[in-house]
Amino acid sequence: MYIQIVGGRIYTPSGWIDGGSVLVEGKKIKAILNTDLPVQGARLLNARGSYIIPGGIEMHVHGAAGADYMDGTVEAFRTASEYHLQQGTTTIFPTLSTSSYETIMKGIECTEVLMKDDESTVEGLHLEGPYFSVKMAGAQLPELIRPARPEEYTKIMERGQGIVKRWDAAPEIEGALDFGTYLRERGVVVALAHTEANDKHVRAAWEHGYTLGTHFYNAMKVAHKVGVYKEPGAVETILDMPDFDIEVICDGIHVPPVMVHLAYAVKGRERMALTTDALMYTGTVNFQDPTGHAIVEDGVCKLSDRSALAGSIATMDLLIRTAVQKANIPLIDAVYMASYTPARIMGIQDTKGALEADHDADILFLDEDLQLRFVMHRGRTVRGAEFWD
Repeated sequence: MYIQIVGGRIYTPSGWIDGGSVLVEGKKIKAILNTDLPVQGARLLNARGSYIIPGGIEMHVHGAAGADYMDGTVEAFRTASEYHLQQGTTTIFPTLSTSSYETIMKGIECTEVLMKDDESTVEGLHLEGPYFSVKMAGAQLPELIRPARPEEYTKIMERGQGIVKRWDAAPEIEGALDFGTYLRERGVVVALAHTEANDKHVRAAWEHGYTLGTHFYNAMKVAHKVGVYKEPGAVETILDMPDFDIEVICDGIHVPPVMVHLAYAVKGRERMALTTDALMYTGTVNFQDPTGHAIVEDGVCKLSDRSALAGSIATMDLLIRTAVQKANIPLIDAVYMASYTPARIMGIQDTKGALEADHDADILFLDEDLQLRFVMHRGRTVRGAEFWD
């Protein structure tokens, strides 16, 4: 049976369709129609004036609802991913920060289980580390940071091929360029992160497969003086390289809105994705980190000693609101950067990230204040049952 979604403004990359409808068949979008005339045999779903947009795609997220992907259990993976689904993330790439070999292997096992579950939103695993600059560790555990040695990463990829979809490293450290080449040959997105890289390092990284700047602006250098001369940091170099993708934590705290807008003005919606980098505190009240590693204060996660930001408590719907309401980015582009751009970066744009025929029926409704009201994942309503009344 068809579902016909009517009564809203339908998002397309080139503009909004008024008076149209979205036709869903099973788990897929059947068609985007320019009319809202009832289709014979279809069950009507009235969006009641909402913006109808694609589900959000999250490619950098550590947990939620008290569950951390580092826990290494399927239960933790399900709990965190289900919470983010309720907040508009219909596709997720769970992230492990700098970890032991054993923790990485557990993460691969959990991800593999959920990738086989048709109701799961998990599409692959993201490894943030452990091959970083200790000086730029931020919230990463410095005692676990190590050089990129093939005897470790090749063994991880033997088990994780087709499961590990993205891996972040600092390109200037020992072994990191060969590491990038190795991953590129295996179809893994290689990202630059927690790095002291300068212009020379970033350009070398590009030649060795690095194509994405992780939580852009954060944990990377800006222009600075070396002796009496100025040297560009990773930030300026990545902005100067038109094909280098970036992700930005658009919670309004990690990156000031004016800097979010600057990155957007230079990169545009095609090369900039929005991300939460959300931690397990997201969606909790007065939750205490059992390790004492971090705290929640002023709407963001900080290291317990308040020496650095540790991550966010943001959700997908907040990213879009912040981009529009604080960073002055047009809604059509904010939606694009939360859906199509991350889909393209992660190589799933043929089935995700757009309201198009033959794409998964991952659909959100936002009201006029850009508050999330409805979530559909692969044709299944997971939030907003009242719209069926």
